[in-house]
Amino acid sequence: MRVLVTGGTGFVGAHLIDAAIAAGHEVKALTRRDQPERDGVDWVRGDLDSRDALEWLVDQADAIIHVAGTINAPNAAGFEKGNVAGTLSMLAAATAGGARRFVHVSSLAAREPKLSHYGASKARAEELVRSSGLDWAVVRPPAVYGPGDKETLELFRMARLGVMLMPPRGCLSVLHADDLAQLLLALASRTAPSGLVIEPDDGKPNGWTHREFARALGRAVGGKPAIISSPGILLRLAARADQLLRGPKAKLTVDRAAYFSHHNWVVDCRRAAAPDLWHPQIRTEQGLADTAAWYREQGWL
Repeated sequence: MRVLVTGGTGFVGAHLIDAAIAAGHEVKALTRRDQPERDGVDWVRGDLDSRDALEWLVDQADAIIHVAGTINAPNAAGFEKGNVAGTLSMLAAATAGGARRFVHVSSLAAREPKLSHYGASKARAEELVRSSGLDWAVVRPPAVYGPGDKETLELFRMARLGVMLMPPRGCLSVLHADDLAQLLLALASRTAPSGLVIEPDDGKPNGWTHREFARALGRAVGGKPAIISSPGILLRLAARADQLLRGPKAKLTVDRAAYFSHHNWVVDCRRAAAPDLWHPQIRTEQGLADTAAWYREQGWL
């Protein structure tokens, strides 16, 4: 296939491009900055506001996989621009360019739009995709981890230090980035079913409790960390402190604290992918160990 990828320079997008090239697909990818030349990848300079770049990007594409989005912003307007307006721009370009297949990467946060600006923006973006008239599929990943991820890196570092500050007691689902990439490619195929909203995970029934996942992270780094379940109010105070200390580079914002404090981020099994379309290949225990090893090799951990 000729696959168009947005967000290709990010964590999930990089895994997606690797998987697409390995499968023999041709890739066009949007980038704000010059990238090293790579066989099989045509980098297109621009962003989601660049009409000319988007026109060139969608030209002769068999499928669009829209990964780009904003996961951290100082206010609702930032999420609106990155997740809603950006998606609208890609849908308009796809419609004008005749690219019928549109695979949209959303988030489980879209199920609870009242919890956070992030979730609300993802829910609105999904509405745009569903009403676009294109041949579409929406994927709501849970917590995604793997080599290159700077978000879960903070958890690995806490596990290595021996004390893990976790959200209030609850459950979550997780997924390795390589498994997510394979699902996105499967959905980009012309023969894939359309009009789907899929919530994928690692195959663990009922997900992980926060304490189970923290212990798994501890094993991945070779330790047994003390696990502290933080009340929601403490997370919000920590978010305000992080913003004071790191400003726009803060990892824990008040909006994210509200999202993290929710007790149930387990995928809905009724929205699972059909087994003949996709199923996860990477056991989380092994995936976490491999990710920890990669972090060490890079000097991140």
